Amino acid sequence: MNIPESDLPRVVIIGAGFAGIAIAKGLKNKNVQVVLLDKNNYHTFQPLLYQVSTASLEPDSIAFPIRKIIKGFKDFYFRLADVKSINSGKKELETSIGKLSYDYLVIATGSQTNFFGNKNVAKFSMAMKDLTQSLDLRSLVLENFEEAVLSKNKQRREELMNFVVVGAGPTGVELAGALAEMKNNILPKDYPDLDFSEMEINLVEGAGKVLEAMSEVSSAKAQKFLEELGVNIYFKTFVSDYDGVTVSTNTDVKFKTATLIWAAGVMGAAVNGLAEGCVIERANRVKVDVYNRVVGEKDIFAIGDVACMQTDDLPRGHPMMAQPAIQQGKLLAKNLIASMEGKELIAFKYHDKGSMATIGRNKAVVDLKRMKFQGIFAWFIWMFVHLMSLVGFRNRTVVFFNWVYNYVRSDKGTRLIVRSFKRKNKKELEAEKFV
Repeated sequence: MNIPESDLPRVVIIGAGFAGIAIAKGLKNKNVQVVLLDKNNYHTFQPLLYQVSTASLEPDSIAFPIRKIIKGFKDFYFRLADVKSINSGKKELETSIGKLSYDYLVIATGSQTNFFGNKNVAKFSMAMKDLTQSLDLRSLVLENFEEAVLSKNKQRREELMNFVVVGAGPTGVELAGALAEMKNNILPKDYPDLDFSEMEINLVEGAGKVLEAMSEVSSAKAQKFLEELGVNIYFKTFVSDYDGVTVSTNTDVKFKTATLIWAAGVMGAAVNGLAEGCVIERANRVKVDVYNRVVGEKDIFAIGDVACMQTDDLPRGHPMMAQPAIQQGKLLAKNLIASMEGKELIAFKYHDKGSMATIGRNKAVVDLKRMKFQGIFAWFIWMFVHLMSLVGFRNRTVVFFNWVYNYVRSDKGTRLIVRSFKRKNKKELEAEKFV
């Protein structure tokens, strides 16, 4: 990997998400050599991926070059690589660009979409966990309407114009709200020859309310906002199958749609090679102690979504969100330095700063520790927090002006099909076998 030998301890960080960037910044110019590995050369602000998918923002406004983040860091190296496995006995990694030794290893690989073993849903639905997937979804949504304009078949038009979003957590709620606003304010102007009474946005949730992790008042208000926008909500409903056209559920409800968007769950993106028993099989998360040290290991740590720190209060670990990841990354940087200096380590304690979700223009819900807000004030809080959390002045400026433009003009200026994307259904794939 062309990384120079050093007398300093080498800390290798796998992943440049919120957790990886937090510990990288914490180790800036310390007496360590740091190597940061990621399969992309940019950090993605994942909470705004849905705005890329719905043509509100361009992808480069929520991504930031990793090399620019670590610019000027002493004895700090980034390598574009996919980590294949860990050999803890040799203290070595196997990657797509070669092997790399470490003194301390930090796994910050984040999470991936969890389809709960449903192979058809995984094959035919759309996920939204990274920039590529978000761009694919944006292309598919816009291409659906281009095809609908040409179709004389009413049933096919409805399939193309109907959307099913599975999962009513923040991602699902925000995406459903954004699609509804496109239906109400934007798409009829682009496609005046389509009847948008044929378009439906359906939100499917297995629980009994939207935003289950938030307060009752915020959940109820979010549901009201969605219904005002025209979103159909189905509670206690689980998707059992999808063939690219028909969505089957555990109830009598079925949907005909060309676009099923899966926002129903995530699981950890654990790395191969850890000892048996280190990884919780169902969640694919790595067991760690209160110092984020991997159970059974001395010099391997895990932070963020991939880490599961089980406590009496949190038997399933911390929520898989940005704040726990950032806080763990910051503390682990201090603990690694303390460990090298022979000092006592500090146990991690999560400080919940609240949760929030936006449903649309002037519609958001915010739960803070002592206060709860809904409506336009919550919407401004949501915008401010997300704007300030973006990496880089340019990104904040671009996103701010995009939001102002979208608000003033009730428009979204990035409705571009940059590259075509077509997800074939089961019948189309079967027909190809006989061609």
